[in-house]
Amino acid sequence: MLGESHDLRHEFPDLEQKISNLRAQNPEFATLMDDYDSLDARVRAIEELGNPVADETIEDLKKQRLQLKDALYTLLRA
Repeated sequence: MLGESHDLRHEFPDLEQKISNLRAQNPEFATLMDDYDSLDARVRAIEELGNPVADETIEDLKKQRLQLKDALYTLLRA
């Protein structure tokens, strides 16, 4: 859905405590999460505002968001 939140707490509610712990204790995780949150906000803003943007642009942003989520999930499962 357009404008849907993809923050990690919504994506992985069962890992909420681990997300909080890693964000506080692991600088790499915190940086990746900041990047992910920023990118997610950018994608949602584009979708919600309906500003014209090339399909390739939004798809590239979504792919980047997915890559960041995969990296974060890998750290969460380690």
